[in-house]
Amino acid sequence: GGTSTAVLNGANEAAVALFLEDKISFLDVPRLVEAALDRVPVLVAPGLDDILDADRAAREAVYQSVR
Repeated sequence: GGTSTAVLNGANEAAVALFLEDKISFLDVPRLVEAALDRVPVLVAPGLDDILDADRAAREAVYQSVR
């Protein structure tokens, strides 16, 4: 619940983009999404800004993981 769905979605979109650019393997996608879910704090009762921040943080967590 809370912002976890925004984290999941943002991380997945970033990981799939990296896969489509041949920067990671297909099997790296779930590993990167799981790592983002572990790294980005989840808020239980978020507002819109919290959701957008969670999405951004998840994408950044994925990109940082492959640098």
